[in-house]
Amino acid sequence: MTKYFTSESVSAGHPDKIADQIADAILDAVLEQDPNARSAVEVTTSTGDVSIFGELSTNAYVNIRQIATDTIREIGYNHAELGFTANSVNVSNKIVEQSGDIAQAVDNAEDDPDQLGAGDQGMVFGYATNETESYLPLTLALSHRLMRKIRDVRENGVLPYLRPDAKGEVTVELDDNDKVTRIAAVVISTQHDEEVTLDQLRADIRKNVIDEVLPQELVDENTTYYINPSGRFVLGGPQADSGLTGRKIIVDTYGGAAHHGGGAFSGKDATKVDRSAAYYARYVAKNMVAAGVADKLELQVSYAIGVAKPVSLNVDTFGTAKIDEDKINEIIANLFDFRPLSIINNLNLRRPIYKQTAAFGHFGRTDIDLPWESLDKVKEIKKLL
Repeated sequence: MTKYFTSESVSAGHPDKIADQIADAILDAVLEQDPNARSAVEVTTSTGDVSIFGELSTNAYVNIRQIATDTIREIGYNHAELGFTANSVNVSNKIVEQSGDIAQAVDNAEDDPDQLGAGDQGMVFGYATNETESYLPLTLALSHRLMRKIRDVRENGVLPYLRPDAKGEVTVELDDNDKVTRIAAVVISTQHDEEVTLDQLRADIRKNVIDEVLPQELVDENTTYYINPSGRFVLGGPQADSGLTGRKIIVDTYGGAAHHGGGAFSGKDATKVDRSAAYYARYVAKNMVAAGVADKLELQVSYAIGVAKPVSLNVDTFGTAKIDEDKINEIIANLFDFRPLSIINNLNLRRPIYKQTAAFGHFGRTDIDLPWESLDKVKEIKKLL
């Protein structure tokens, strides 16, 4: 039986991603003044409206409305015909201070008073595969590249009639060993100005986006292209669909190739293990795969609120391990510390680096420098093999 796998990505102008970027822009602005701030900011977007709520504990002062409108402007919502613009949007700020009960649970770790306790219970997953140089599944890596290319041709004036909202998917065919043999299908839906014809848009996207991104050795005469398959896409962004932080968690992580614990990233400071521990689990998985211990590796880590040490840790190599799996667990235990404060310090997470992650994925990024993407543990791992 022929096997297929698909991942998707969305543009920075997608309503959910606008929300994520505003939340992380607020977080960055706060961290710039107060590295120890606690943040759990949520955002919704809709026609003409942005609502910001959640929890924030800090001695910093930031202009929430200005941050929101600046972010919207940077994304490209600058013209009245878009129905959602930086100059006209209503920004509602309903942020409150963090619950004292939650703060106490974080500050008072039960098993190690010298360590920060986890900000909440929960489980996170980290994943890496040697399928690509970025250690991401090819389907997701290509989907992100398509969306970045859509942004580039719009912003650089190559296709000036494009508007900020877009989505894309890549489907690959797999052999019996789950190796990619070809690209079976590509889907791109991109917002556009009123006057452009569908034929022109489809030809332009194929030439200037798809053909520039896809590896030609994986494309054949049977590869199918769906470019704006529903036809007209003039009305888009928050004018056409509401947006919410944390609603693109699979786009943000591994494109469906790995499990997900359910916790989102944007708007949360590093005491929230939903974010920091997920970053660290990716760091561990990527370094282990890069060191050659397995072709792909997934790591699950679970926490209890207020407790520094993880409740459990599980490793799955999907049958691709090159060494005994007990040895893999031993290496991880010897080299990596999953306590929240250790994660924060090792990855230097109390600084304003988050807005840049809020579109085009948090992992596998080659366009920005992220500490959890570093391969600085590979040599140490190899010494222990």
